[in-house]
Amino acid sequence: MTNIGIRNIIWVTAVLAVCAAAPQRTRAQETLRITPPAVPGNLVAPVGTKPFLQGHAIGSQNYICLPSATGFAWTLFGPQATLFNDEGRQIMTHYLSANPEEAGTLRATWQHSNDTSAVWAMMIQPSSDPNYVAPGAIPWLLLQVMGDQEGPTGGDRLTPALYIQRVHTAGGVAPATGCGVATDVGKKVFVPYEADYVFYKQRGLDDDQE
Repeated sequence: MTNIGIRNIIWVTAVLAVCAAAPQRTRAQETLRITPPAVPGNLVAPVGTKPFLQGHAIGSQNYICLPSATGFAWTLFGPQATLFNDEGRQIMTHYLSANPEEAGTLRATWQHSNDTSAVWAMMIQPSSDPNYVAPGAIPWLLLQVMGDQEGPTGGDRLTPALYIQRVHTAGGVAPATGCGVATDVGKKVFVPYEADYVFYKQRGLDDDQE
């Protein structure tokens, strides 16, 4: 073997060794870089919490026509959406389901796509502030987690969540027509929407890997 060949082998070996020794960026490290979004004052997450996970939702807000105090109205019966990370990879599903920690009360639900951990949350503050919320978009929200559940193999990616923000909404508003007479009762519409969801946990907790 020539001296050039030997030098090349030594160089490649050294490069591989450096790569192997270099610290690998984990999902936990990535979550440290999440910056809380700018939101109306009433939607700021409580002091002592920090964002640890976020995802972009694409799906629908689902409504059913029901009798109301003033006649008939479209009534939300739940979202159905998939959340993606910045790389376009599915990370969660979002829907309405019974919270086992509240005797089956129906709550907005998020379930992690990898470990199937889940959280249930209740809206505590809405905002339609036009300085933030786009025309024709559903309100931004601050939600409080009311229940959590590990996955069947102990997955706990979502269980640290205490609060969730829904921000950067587009679409999802109930139709202005189509629910005005008795024969409309029972009709359903699925209105496309998008939003970002930001999950907050107690500041100081170790970050979990996705």
